[in-house]
Amino acid sequence: MIEVKNLVKDYGGHVAVDDLNFTVEDGFIYGFLGPNGAGKSTTMNMMTGYLGATEGEIIIEGHNILEEPKRAKQCIGYLPEIPPLYVDMTVTEYLEFAAKLKNIPKKERAAEILRAVEVTKLEEVSHRLIRNLSKGYKQRVGLAQAILGFPSTIILDEPTVGLDPKQIIEIRALIRDLARAHTVILSSHILAEVQAVCDRILIIHHGRMVASGTPEELERDLAGDRFLQVTLQTGAERGLALLRGIPGAGPAELLPGAAEGESTFRLESAGGDLREAVFRACVREEVPLLGLHAGGMTLEDVFLQLTADDAQEEPDQPPEDREPGAEAAGEEDAP
Repeated sequence: MIEVKNLVKDYGGHVAVDDLNFTVEDGFIYGFLGPNGAGKSTTMNMMTGYLGATEGEIIIEGHNILEEPKRAKQCIGYLPEIPPLYVDMTVTEYLEFAAKLKNIPKKERAAEILRAVEVTKLEEVSHRLIRNLSKGYKQRVGLAQAILGFPSTIILDEPTVGLDPKQIIEIRALIRDLARAHTVILSSHILAEVQAVCDRILIIHHGRMVASGTPEELERDLAGDRFLQVTLQTGAERGLALLRGIPGAGPAELLPGAAEGESTFRLESAGGDLREAVFRACVREEVPLLGLHAGGMTLEDVFLQLTADDAQEEPDQPPEDREPGAEAAGEEDAP
């Protein structure tokens, strides 16, 4: 379990993370979602000990990241947005180097490296230079170093950025496989990315948590009342009378564009799912039911609503993933 309490990161007047609180429970894939500049990478860098917090606490498996950094970091594997690779090493050489940095006992290193290679499906390229690998395979190498020592939690910052569609599908499948043995925290500003693999979603905006829950909970709790689009083989007047007579039905209105002899309506619910009631009413009144579709705000609509002022953010804000003035991480940075 990871607990983030009252977390603040202030870059000399620019608050990138503002009193952030959340808990990550074991056994789930968490999607850390937000627009560019929301504070996702800053939060992840503080969770992994790469950055110090201005205020607040991060407790990882009972260890405070500032007070017990070594023990806390042993519980975490981290893949930053740009994988920290030494491209003149082979895959095996690099993983041996990473294993030494992680203080994996010498007698256990070979088995740990073999296991990481198998999980990330790098067997065919394990003896090739990293510089000669595709971007997708380089991402796999980064994942392999993150899971060395098999920590309880894997943190992935934008793991599919820059990949082609086939590579994205492969990495998503790999993340789902990792979740069988690890808790996974996945950051992204791409909603489809999070929806594809995550059990729970945390939405951050301007450094603050604006919503959290499962995708279904967010749609239900934040999207408001749902509606049905109903197409009947009848005239508008009879169709409206039928729908308005259903117990629990809200306002019903005729929609344009229906075919001749048909009528399409938007039916709002005063509470509950009306699909079965619509079906039974049509059977009772002997009105053919040609179409019945649930509507309402989607998770994408919810996300856009919660982050609606994103376009007004100042373009010259400090980078969210490093201290002001620090060099951006490159491919040849150490893990």
